[in-house]
Amino acid sequence: MRTLGGRYQLVRRIGVGGMSEVWRGHDRVLDRPVAVKIMAPTVQGTLGEVAGVDLVRSEARSAARLSHPNVAGVHDFGTSRPDPAAGEQPYIVMELVEGQTLSAHLAAGPMDWRIGVRICAEVAAALAAAHNHEVVHRDIKPANVMLTPSGAKVLDFGIAAPAGVPDPDPTTPVMGAPAYVAPELFHNVPPTPASDMFALGTVLHQCITGRLPWRAESPTELVHAQRYLDPDPLPALDGLPPEVEDLVSRCLNRDPLERPTAMVAALLLAEAVDARVYVPLQDFGAGSAYPAVAPWDQRAADTPTSVAAPAQAEPPVPVEAGGKHRAD
Repeated sequence: MRTLGGRYQLVRRIGVGGMSEVWRGHDRVLDRPVAVKIMAPTVQGTLGEVAGVDLVRSEARSAARLSHPNVAGVHDFGTSRPDPAAGEQPYIVMELVEGQTLSAHLAAGPMDWRIGVRICAEVAAALAAAHNHEVVHRDIKPANVMLTPSGAKVLDFGIAAPAGVPDPDPTTPVMGAPAYVAPELFHNVPPTPASDMFALGTVLHQCITGRLPWRAESPTELVHAQRYLDPDPLPALDGLPPEVEDLVSRCLNRDPLERPTAMVAALLLAEAVDARVYVPLQDFGAGSAYPAVAPWDQRAADTPTSVAAPAQAEPPVPVEAGGKHRAD
């Protein structure tokens, strides 16, 4: 078995993405299971190699500051070079979370809206903690939400970024699955907490209806719809509070300044289903929840642009809304 850093033994691969792969590993020092995310090799012998490693290290440090019951923790960072002819491979060691992803749960059949709202309340609470530390997740989607007996866990803070800080290379593809990427990010606007809230609104809409807020046949069509069309309205569901409907609409607003904070979303959603969430109290009344950035100019979206989409985008889940699961 391959061992990283003389400590982390790779047991089996449990996930593959366009830029990384995730392994179930074993920490030989602390004798515990871990998840190890190995990034794609950087280009050897160029400044890009140093920049790539430094970028992943910086993102891992941002994520490691978070401590929250709904966040999968980051334990360590390192690099390896299994092939001398290739560049360094940064890796991030994370908490191994056992359970079922929200993506798999949605694909299995209809979900009672109360369960979906409860899950999203916990995701919003995790985001509130991250945003309180000025960390933006950048890839909120059902595949990155793990459902466990103790509640939802937000995974993959490994591509998290400081709020309001632009990517060092503006020519690189936008991070995240197109269905959940806020429209302003396709115009080189730095990621902010508001962009996470757009993704949360998309996930919440999907949990309530079983499908995405916009219908499209390709990632490019989807991004175009997000920029120009209003989302599909929520269906009339027995007991669904109007406050939840309003929250979905506000999260999906094309203007990032009109979206609610994660703390507001967490408290509102928890109240809708009589749940408890943990949110950082210092967020109350804080004026820095959204860093100061230039407002996204809608006129910048007048000309459609091509979109570099990840290989594995989240597909719509075409199921009827309704409840076969209990909410308690």
